[in-house]
Amino acid sequence: MTGEQVYNKFCFACHATGITDAPRFANAEDWAPRIAKGIDTLMETTVSGLNFMPAMGTCMACSDEELRAAVDYLVETAQ
Repeated sequence: MTGEQVYNKFCFACHATGITDAPRFANAEDWAPRIAKGIDTLMETTVSGLNFMPAMGTCMACSDEELRAAVDYLVETAQ
């Protein structure tokens, strides 16, 4: 799957609305402090989960490449 496809299938429920403090889709202010930590940290959070975000963002069948594509997609839309 592409990053956009992963987002639309697994990530949008929380990131579209910012529920449970998830950084909102395409919101530069929400994403800036996370982006500042670097892509490796974003990937670690995506794989391991953090606070209310479940491990792998609920996409247990996603490859590392698909998860990375989703992270890249979210970052790109926030800049």
